Amino acid sequence: MTSNDLILAAAAGAVCLAICATLWSLGQRRSFEARIAALKARLARQEGGASGAQAWAEAFDTAVIEVEGGAAGLVSGVESLSACAQALGVGHEVNAVVAALGQADPDHAHKLSALFERGEACAFEVRGPNGSVSVEGRAAGALAWLRMSAVTGADSGLPSAARFAAFVDSVAEPAWVAGSDGQAVWGNEAFVRAVGATSAAAPALVGKTFDRAADALVIEAAEKGERREALRWINLEGRRRAFRLSAQPLEGGGVGVFCADVTEIEDVRDAFKKHVEAHDETLNHIAEAVAIFSQTRRLSYHNTAFAELWGLERAWLDERPTHGEVLDRLRQRRRLPETIDYASWKAAELARYEDLGPQADDLWHLPDGRTLKVVRQPHPLGGMLLIYSDITGELKLRAQYNALIQVQQATLDKLNDAVAVFGSDGRLRLHNEAFETFWNVTPHALEAAGDFEGVVELCVPRLHDLAFWRELKGRVADPDPQMRAPTSGEVRTSDDRIVVYQSRPLPDGATLIAFADVTDTRDLQSALADRSAALAEAERLKRDFVGNVSYELRTPLTTIIGYSELLERADGISERGRNHVAAVRAAATQLARSIDDVLDMAQIDAGEMALEIEDIRVADLLLNAQERALKDAQLGGVTLAVECEEDVGLIRGDAKRLTQTLDHLVENALRQTPPGGRVTLQARRALGEVRLDVSDTGRGVPFHVQAHIFDRFVGRDRGGPGLGLALVKALVELHGGWVALESEPGAGSTFTCHLPETQQPGAMQPELGF
Repeated sequence: MTSNDLILAAAAGAVCLAICATLWSLGQRRSFEARIAALKARLARQEGGASGAQAWAEAFDTAVIEVEGGAAGLVSGVESLSACAQALGVGHEVNAVVAALGQADPDHAHKLSALFERGEACAFEVRGPNGSVSVEGRAAGALAWLRMSAVTGADSGLPSAARFAAFVDSVAEPAWVAGSDGQAVWGNEAFVRAVGATSAAAPALVGKTFDRAADALVIEAAEKGERREALRWINLEGRRRAFRLSAQPLEGGGVGVFCADVTEIEDVRDAFKKHVEAHDETLNHIAEAVAIFSQTRRLSYHNTAFAELWGLERAWLDERPTHGEVLDRLRQRRRLPETIDYASWKAAELARYEDLGPQADDLWHLPDGRTLKVVRQPHPLGGMLLIYSDITGELKLRAQYNALIQVQQATLDKLNDAVAVFGSDGRLRLHNEAFETFWNVTPHALEAAGDFEGVVELCVPRLHDLAFWRELKGRVADPDPQMRAPTSGEVRTSDDRIVVYQSRPLPDGATLIAFADVTDTRDLQSALADRSAALAEAERLKRDFVGNVSYELRTPLTTIIGYSELLERADGISERGRNHVAAVRAAATQLARSIDDVLDMAQIDAGEMALEIEDIRVADLLLNAQERALKDAQLGGVTLAVECEEDVGLIRGDAKRLTQTLDHLVENALRQTPPGGRVTLQARRALGEVRLDVSDTGRGVPFHVQAHIFDRFVGRDRGGPGLGLALVKALVELHGGWVALESEPGAGSTFTCHLPETQQPGAMQPELGF
């Protein structure tokens, strides 16, 4: 390349470099101009904002002070600063005002120090001699800002919004501000906790509600523009609590809602209500009539017994008549005591309202015969409380009781035994005249003695045994049931009397003690015991005599009967002699039977006769008796018949003794029945027994003899059968049965033996024993 070319290239490069530099400088200039224009616009906006902030501060009477490094400077609000200085009573300098804020209250100085040193926000109100100053402090970087406003005139003393919000937050009950739709827009801390919100700001409270009824109350207060209140039971923090809600429309819109926790008041009110209801229910169940008249003398309460006692209409009583009206109505119906001057009596009755002290009880005697006890006392809440008790029955019972005591005393006085009644406390309640005579004491001395110990001192001279009196005292005063058990015994007095004593507990807790002198009785008993022993010995001798005599008589009678039978069968004896021999044999046989009866009676009396019990066919028993007595019946021209039911069956008994019983009854019937008559043996079963009847158509038994028909040794000249019927009675009773007689003079007799199906030795019916 030539030098020209190089020069030309260098020139071209320089031209291009110049052009590029020019273009770059033009671009930089335009950029700088755009930034300058933006900065000018921003400066204009800042100047407009500063002017607006200053205008805003001036418009709201607020002074803004900037504090940095302990130096304070006024940012805006010269007039507001002057107003604050005047309220605090200091000069208009900024530092003087700030110093006055800390001097007013040590707490304020502490809050200002925290703001200046650590940037802690604060808000408080300072009271000066001429007014109050509201102070709010904030920190921004290294600067501290104070905003102050003077509160004078009508607003003097009112807290700031922040202070008022803090005050509301300190309230334990929920409080909030709601819109006209019921939605809360602000609430204190209690409200925030109750609804479960995160903060008191309006966005955090959207959809939160304390109570649906409270929201309805807010809407109603907003629509009516009036205060509304309601009582609501709400479950809060796991407990059911009562709140009195108050919704008050606020100036500028919205409704302020305040809650007052009245749970304790409502609980007390509910308890009081239940107490009053229980009190009324209790009074309605008592028999006494109760009426309460208020201070205005109107009926404020009455129980059911009051209306029933006086027969007054419940509807009329519910109208709360006065005391005088009640008395007038009762007088119209003749249910008050009869009095000559009713007006004076009524005035005196109503005048009792003026007497606040205790009043004596009255007795009202009504025309219908009832007696009422009237109790009056001032009511604690004012007025008069009246209690009417119908004591007619009580007075009647008291009169009856007094009469009973008098009868009891008179009865005791008529007793020969010495009787005294001691109460459970040991006091002497009753005694008779015989007690005074028995122990030789006077009525005055017994009355002065009073209790058991005193009575014992009067009785000890005649009965020295102190152990006896201690035991007897235990029967009176010891509450142990075993000690109060009835007791009795004998003691001997110092004058050699034998005394029988006994104690008996009475139903009312008292104890009756009785003493009886049995000295003569014991002497008589001893004499009777000796005589009884002598009689027993005589009875034994009699039995021995009867037994010996019977044995001695039986031997020759056996000989007589034997030889009589031989003579009847001997040859060469005339018919007349043979009849004489038969008569001798019959007499001897009859005498032997009588002796056997005597021995049997003696054996029964001695309790030595034993029955040989076995099963006996009743039909066979009757047929055998008929067979044995048939010959004698034919000789006497008497028909002897047997009537036995098929289902009579068996009976348990001694066959020998029952046969002996039937033989005696048949023999007696044949002897009482004239020729042509009829004797019937009958057996039947009824009510657990077997009845054996022996009936005849003879002359019967006279009425005066029937009572003694079964007595022993009734003479035949008196119409009695001798010993046979007495033995019949003894044998039947030995079988546990009894025998009866039915007879009509001239119409025959029926002897009935009542024998049990199952033999019970020695049993008998005592009411039928003679």
